[in-house]
Amino acid sequence: MSLLALIAIPFLAVILLIAMRRASRGVHMLIAGGGTTGGLAVLLSQAGSVLSGQTPTFQLAWISTLGLDFSFWIDPWALLFAGLILGIGLLVVVYAHGYLGAREPTARFLSYLMLFQGAMVGIALSSNILLMLVFWEMTSLASFLLIGFWRDRAEARQGARMALTITGGGGLALIAGMVLLGKVAGSYDLATVLSRAEIVQASPLYPTILILVLAGAFTKSAQFPFHFWLPHAMAAPTPVSAYLHSATMVKAGVFLLARLWPVLAGTDLWFYIVAPIGLVTMLFGAGVALFRSDLKAMLAYSTVSQLGLMVMLLGFGTEAAVTAAIFHIVNHAAFKAALFMHAGIIDHETGTRDIRRLGGLATVMPLTATLGVLAAAAMAGLPPLGGFISKEMMLEQSVHTHWAGHALLVPVLVTIAAMLSAAYSLRYAITLHFGKRCTADVSAPHDPGAVLLGPAAVLGAIALALGLLPMTLAGPLVEAASAAVTGGARPALHLALWHGINPALLMSLGAVVAAAVVVWRHRALAVMVARAPTPDAKRMFDTAMTATVRQLRRVSGAIHAASLQRYLAALFVVAVALGLEAAIRFGITAGTRATTPASVPATIAWAALIVATVATIVVDRRRYLALIFISVIGLVMALAFIHLSAPDLALTQIAVEVVTILLMLLALHLLPGCPPRLSSVPRRVRDGGLAALGGLGTGWLAWAIMTRPEREGISRFHWENSYSGGGGTNVVNVTLVDFRAFDTLGEITVLGIAGLAIYALLEPAVHGVAGRRLREWRSKDRFSPERHPMMFVMATRLLLPLALLVGMYIFLRGHNQPGGGFIAALVFSIAILLQYLASGFDWTDARRRIGEHQLIGLGVLITVATGLGSLLFGAPFLTSSFGYFHLPLIGEFELATAMLFDLGVACVVVGAVMMALAQLAHVALRAARQDGKEAS
Repeated sequence: MSLLALIAIPFLAVILLIAMRRASRGVHMLIAGGGTTGGLAVLLSQAGSVLSGQTPTFQLAWISTLGLDFSFWIDPWALLFAGLILGIGLLVVVYAHGYLGAREPTARFLSYLMLFQGAMVGIALSSNILLMLVFWEMTSLASFLLIGFWRDRAEARQGARMALTITGGGGLALIAGMVLLGKVAGSYDLATVLSRAEIVQASPLYPTILILVLAGAFTKSAQFPFHFWLPHAMAAPTPVSAYLHSATMVKAGVFLLARLWPVLAGTDLWFYIVAPIGLVTMLFGAGVALFRSDLKAMLAYSTVSQLGLMVMLLGFGTEAAVTAAIFHIVNHAAFKAALFMHAGIIDHETGTRDIRRLGGLATVMPLTATLGVLAAAAMAGLPPLGGFISKEMMLEQSVHTHWAGHALLVPVLVTIAAMLSAAYSLRYAITLHFGKRCTADVSAPHDPGAVLLGPAAVLGAIALALGLLPMTLAGPLVEAASAAVTGGARPALHLALWHGINPALLMSLGAVVAAAVVVWRHRALAVMVARAPTPDAKRMFDTAMTATVRQLRRVSGAIHAASLQRYLAALFVVAVALGLEAAIRFGITAGTRATTPASVPATIAWAALIVATVATIVVDRRRYLALIFISVIGLVMALAFIHLSAPDLALTQIAVEVVTILLMLLALHLLPGCPPRLSSVPRRVRDGGLAALGGLGTGWLAWAIMTRPEREGISRFHWENSYSGGGGTNVVNVTLVDFRAFDTLGEITVLGIAGLAIYALLEPAVHGVAGRRLREWRSKDRFSPERHPMMFVMATRLLLPLALLVGMYIFLRGHNQPGGGFIAALVFSIAILLQYLASGFDWTDARRRIGEHQLIGLGVLITVATGLGSLLFGAPFLTSSFGYFHLPLIGEFELATAMLFDLGVACVVVGAVMMALAQLAHVALRAARQDGKEAS
């Protein structure tokens, strides 16, 4: 249960933040900080057992038939990565408290941050690769919200869209790759997949799997040529940048490569794709960072370079290189988070991030300067910091790596990349803190308070300690994580500042000396680079997106014309064509089952149905009359259900008819009484022929099925197991809330979305032609549109409690008798709808205590919570439970968890109906207000 708590805590914090969004920012920070601290405490409580060789696990069945379960574990690699997420996350929350302005919506910001944190922890701890995909996509959505937090800024919106486009596209590729990987390995359980490297690599699908997985990892970790989204993500608030660049999203791709290293690595294809991409990214990012002037841009491109370093090491395919990558992940998390916080402090105190306008800050901000120099030195790989050790390890591994038979190619390129990395780090430290003062046109800088400086100082101290005490502080964890990644024994790890004079030391020394020369001549080099024609990835992306959108609009314009008739015609043509194809191929013949003679009432009802259908077509332009005939059709259908012994369907049909007819009566106020004819005679003939063909085909199909002999099938299963398996004798209701509850959950979700769509469509109804008609109608009527007959008012008020009582009765009996949540909700809706019609919108709306939006959301939450509740007892999602109880006077009765599910269904249905009703009923009043605005 500790693992479940570890996953759930961030999401519970999100719910609390949303619920207490009106509380003070201190409360918001306490919720986020407390949630992160709680998660970190739970994780640390498991650290001892994990490092001793145990692997805590937790599993709940979810959709087992697809291989998707709530399956989590903590091995050393997950422990290390989750520790970075939660540890740095806690410091980011504290830093955000000092960084964000007093008027910033901290509840919204921290809810996004905790959602992001929960998704990242889910990726780290998932032991089911399909579940990992769920959290993977969640990080893309959460990062989109975080990057675009300042949604009033164009660069934030564009950065968020760019990040979502690139990482979302890579996510789609990753989904395909993971599904194929599970199919080839024969399981979606991560431990099983990692143990079947030989099977996967021997499969002809291995190249496809590798390319798809790498596409997902490379886009997430901003590898070339997908790097350009990351620098534009710096439009996010600095706390987000510090978190995203150091321990979370961009590391997710590296984490995935390391997690799947045992099953995908070790082949030439892996080496010749992963290592070069990492090396190119390392060189490119370092080169660009050297010539950027915005502090966050410098750090963003440096992140691209550092991520390339990690990917390159994993691409080398050796256990020693994996160990170097893991240790550098720890170092990078410390110094990069500290540097982003440092850049945020500079921006916060001076009002600018342009290094050309800054300089000499060591004299006026000594504490901040000390922190910045320390973190930059770690990024440059200077002793005695941890970055020096991991850089030495990286250089050592490059010496032993040959590329296509060339022994010097990789070491030379890696040394150049190390030189560029040291150069931009030295430029950041020297120019910013010891350069010429250029701050005359910016705010007077000074050291900030402890809330801003404290988290960065902690990270700087960790970066230093990782160099001075590497084995004590990180040795055991890095050893265990390396063994978990490679699937082998723990390596003989020796982390130290001095390993003697070796090629790696000489390469490092040469890189630092060359970097100092580059920084000395930086201005001249910058002029040369500025004159050189260089491609702009952002401009290329924007051009590609613009061209894509333009072409899609052309295609959409050709097929997406504003014609409902065309849509319906296309839909029916496709349906009829598919039906004909199936009939020709397989044949649809009538069965031999004896038919039941039609009674006289049934024949009369059938004739009334035909007459009403034809009449609806004939009087289609007289909408009120057509509506009456439509109601006759619905009534006959309800009678048919009663005749065929389907009382649940009959109740539903009658209730739906009443609700829809009343809503359509209100909607007629927005439409002309006799609209112009929109279809020509040839089109009407065509549409009539198509409708007749579709109707006859559907009728024949129904006849063929109903005349066949009864066979064993799913319907018989429901009849036989309704009482024993679901605890109810009403097979229809048990099927909806138990056997096919997942379908019902999807249907009510769609219904809720439809209600929101109605709201969005009717919200602007007071404008345009409909608005002008409403205002003309008001000007001709001297009475208020809220005037209603007194008898109607009093009758509906007396009927309200009775109708609600009937609805509750239908709801409570639904599991064993005709009824249920859906029918009860329609009865409730009719009761409330009559109040709107009789007493007016204002009178009724003033007495509401819950809105339609909240009711829909509550209903969906109740149904989902009911389904999740079953997971707590080890049962699949949406499994129901029931029991029989006895009380004096009342007797025996049944209680089932499906009743809660049915309650959620009822809430969504009532909310959707009331949303449509409220919009239709209120539109005249909004038109009146629009009149007043135009008059003023």
